[in-house]
Amino acid sequence: MSPPSLEAIRAPIGTDLARVDEVIRERLSSEVALIRTIAEYIIGSGGKRLRPALVLLSANALGTPAKGRHELAAVIEFIHTATLLHDDVVDESSLRRGRHTANAEFGNAASVLVGDFLYSRAFQMMVGVGNTRVMAVMADATNVIAEGEVLQLMNVRDAGTDEESYLRVIRYKTAKLFEAATQVGALLAGATAAQEQALTAYGMHLGTAFQLIDDVLDYSGASEETGKNLGDDLAEGKPTLPLIHVMKSGTEAERALVRRAIEESGKTELEAVLAAVQRTGALDYARGKARLEAEAATSHLATLPGSDCRDALLQLASFSVERSF
Repeated sequence: MSPPSLEAIRAPIGTDLARVDEVIRERLSSEVALIRTIAEYIIGSGGKRLRPALVLLSANALGTPAKGRHELAAVIEFIHTATLLHDDVVDESSLRRGRHTANAEFGNAASVLVGDFLYSRAFQMMVGVGNTRVMAVMADATNVIAEGEVLQLMNVRDAGTDEESYLRVIRYKTAKLFEAATQVGALLAGATAAQEQALTAYGMHLGTAFQLIDDVLDYSGASEETGKNLGDDLAEGKPTLPLIHVMKSGTEAERALVRRAIEESGKTELEAVLAAVQRTGALDYARGKARLEAEAATSHLATLPGSDCRDALLQLASFSVERSF
């Protein structure tokens, strides 16, 4: 059975997402032309808009559409975009979403500084909404994401990275913003404590599932679908779960191969690494972990009232593990 499409998942919030795009364009306003150019370049590059969609779906799933939801959905997208700008500089990436990265197009310095602009603009917008609980959630999330970036940097070229350390990076670096998006949606909708806790946990597990599949696709996806080059994580020396599994379950020769590939941060032996990943069942192992996270995410939605938005959240959990991009 084919996974639900993003179009179907976003259908209940189509009008809201269109308004979020308008807010994004309005809030990118700056007298500095280069800021507008770079911000428009990356935000207009065809991202999934998953994180702002999570704000809207979580808020709307609880009933009356919440005031401030469009601004805060845009805030989430700005913070996500800032992390992408900084990530691509740190990783020396050249391709994202099938296009040159902003740093490849405009240079590292400009990308870092425009990322900083997006962070600061996001917090200006939060102040404008005036919800102190939301501001606390987002301030904490932004700090945790930064910690996750540093943790990942510490793991680069470290072939001894274990699954626990890897999952910690995912929880901090990727899942935290998913979690913040669903928690913010709950707060805007006046959720009960139980509903807020449920949606927060849903976001955390969903974000973990997404990153696990992203890491699977780095060794199995088609570049025309993923918008990235096959083996980019290997080239960057990142010990993601497929490689960690080979280090645990592979032959002595396979472990030596993967260790060398991680430590030397190169793709010269990519074909041999891919063969080891396939032979050890590393991709199936990582997909299995992702399915467990998606199942955990859906289990937390049982307390929500039935609605199109709740159904879309359920479908999104399925999409997270069945997707090819």
